Amino acid sequence: MVPHNTLNQNRLSQGELPAGFATVRVRFAPSPTGFMHLGNVRTAVLNYLFAQQKNGTFVLRIEDTDAERNFDVGAKQILADLAWLGLTYTEGPYFQSQRAEYQAALQMLIAKQAVYRCFCSSLELEQKRALQIALHLAPRYDRTCAQLSDAEIQTKLAANTPFIWRFSVDQTQQISFYDLAKGELQFDLKHFSDFPLTRQDHSFTFIFANLVDDILMEISHVLRGDDHLTNTVNQILLYHAFGKPVPLFWHLPLICNSAGKKLSKRDFGFSLVDLQKAGFLPQAITNYLGILGASFTEEILPLDVLAQTANFDQIHSAGQIKYDVKKLEWLNHKWLGRLSIPDLVELCQPYLTAAYPDQVASLTPALVSKLIQLVHTDLIKLSDIVPQTKFYFSRPAFTGLPLGLTPELRELFQAFINLLEIAIPACAHSPRSSRVEHSAIEGCCGVLANYMPPAELLSALQTTARTLNIPAKS
Repeated sequence: MVPHNTLNQNRLSQGELPAGFATVRVRFAPSPTGFMHLGNVRTAVLNYLFAQQKNGTFVLRIEDTDAERNFDVGAKQILADLAWLGLTYTEGPYFQSQRAEYQAALQMLIAKQAVYRCFCSSLELEQKRALQIALHLAPRYDRTCAQLSDAEIQTKLAANTPFIWRFSVDQTQQISFYDLAKGELQFDLKHFSDFPLTRQDHSFTFIFANLVDDILMEISHVLRGDDHLTNTVNQILLYHAFGKPVPLFWHLPLICNSAGKKLSKRDFGFSLVDLQKAGFLPQAITNYLGILGASFTEEILPLDVLAQTANFDQIHSAGQIKYDVKKLEWLNHKWLGRLSIPDLVELCQPYLTAAYPDQVASLTPALVSKLIQLVHTDLIKLSDIVPQTKFYFSRPAFTGLPLGLTPELRELFQAFINLLEIAIPACAHSPRSSRVEHSAIEGCCGVLANYMPPAELLSALQTTARTLNIPAKS
């Protein structure tokens, strides 16, 4: 059986480290192939909190070896996102595309005869996979090229046949390791196939470059998504092949939507960009992801307090956790409530300017501040400032008075509209000194309650009533 880490070697308790490591070192290693999403943001948050709590090092490494798929060249967006979230790394950033250590590592495995050249083309591999699936067999590489003679290999090399390097898996063995949440895990290697370490363009695969960097950077704890579990098995084989100590792993449960499916681009809030545009605060996002799947007595927690209170010694195993946008909105509302009015004005100003450019440009800073102060307790996210202040910037849209009204009711209805047009700007400019008669508004509210379907009018009515200390009508 392949050697493996034992429970007492790897359980993190009272600061204990995995065998072979001197200090706690974790890393966040995103690929610049798309926008940051909730899954990798959560990975970054937990690695950051872990390092903070254990007085460890938080390493940032950009895994950009797949040049064709690189979306964020130079990882500028990733760096900006981490800064916005307040996740400060203590070492890095390192870029895999700028590192030259992988070839030397591969040569070590070649010398140990732990790898072999695979000349199968992508088309051949796909055909083999399709046949295996048709025969109801688990699709895995059939080791065709592992059986090639030296002469056959030399013939293919002389013909410049493209090849990759594969790691040879001993399928008669089993491997086990300890996971922080799942405990002792065991895998039968007969279910695994020889995996590639390079691509045909001679670049290195994620599994290999990721592993080599973790070894060289002495990463002691690997916190990443549960979808990497198979990769972990392959990488532990590489740790043993290099004769290096194996870090402690924590495979984080995947974040799923309300239907229990893996969160995707179709779900609101999947990407960090979605949340930023909607007006969620970074404090609320990191707070939500820091407490997600755990139990806290107090839930409104900044990063420094989360680092102190998170219990990494008692982690519950779960295959998935559900993304609750209502909980995130609740947290965001609480964090907005902690902001000073000047700070809130600064954050709301771009949304108001985008929605009402001409009107906002003509307002004094004092009036904008007064307007935001008037509605700030109703904000769930920053973008809500637009509909919450529409009563001031836009006259409610009416398609005409309701049909079937008596002349008296039509007159009253029109009078109420005229009253609002006077009252709302007056309240925004000087809420306490408005001369609008309370009794007139109250009377109109009672009579016209059944004729107020437009949301804009309802918002204006509630705001006016609240400002003038009139009991709200429902």
